[in-house]
Amino acid sequence: MKGYPRPSRVFHWLMAAMILAQLPVGIAMTSEGFRGLSDALYITHKGLGVLIFVTLMARLLWRVVGPPAPPLPEAIPALERRIAHASHRLLYVMVGVMAVTGYVRTVGGGFPIELLDALGFPPLVGENSQLATRLSVVHKFLGYVLVALLALHVGAVLQHTLVLRNRVLWRMWPPWRGDAGP
Repeated sequence: MKGYPRPSRVFHWLMAAMILAQLPVGIAMTSEGFRGLSDALYITHKGLGVLIFVTLMARLLWRVVGPPAPPLPEAIPALERRIAHASHRLLYVMVGVMAVTGYVRTVGGGFPIELLDALGFPPLVGENSQLATRLSVVHKFLGYVLVALLALHVGAVLQHTLVLRNRVLWRMWPPWRGDAGP
């Protein structure tokens, strides 16, 4: 079975690692038990959000200019193929919306994004505490939705790997391999 090219794999697993790190940092930074670390956790969360967004944009650019994704195996039913394609697009959208709502919530709330400040990147929105408050709720809610989508994605991969044994996982694993099959 043909796999994804190396850049696609690297983007996928790099984003997976950053998102899996981002979620517990986001929870910890607002939790009572981590008050002594909250400043460092907020700075980490905001910086990682920037890196995730930049990686997402690079990944989307690669999808446009790189080779097309390898087709799913013929044995996978058409409906399941459509669901897989739609869920991947939804994951891209969710990650992008999470980054944008986090950015607007932070900057609109009058808080810095230290990584962008260090790079000399000016704020793209002005302060708006009412919008920031609303987007804080949206950002948190979408975090739960993103976790649910990621659980479905991982669950589907596990079903294909452990139950159906159709080697779909090997299209994307390992991250460093080129597009030759296993």
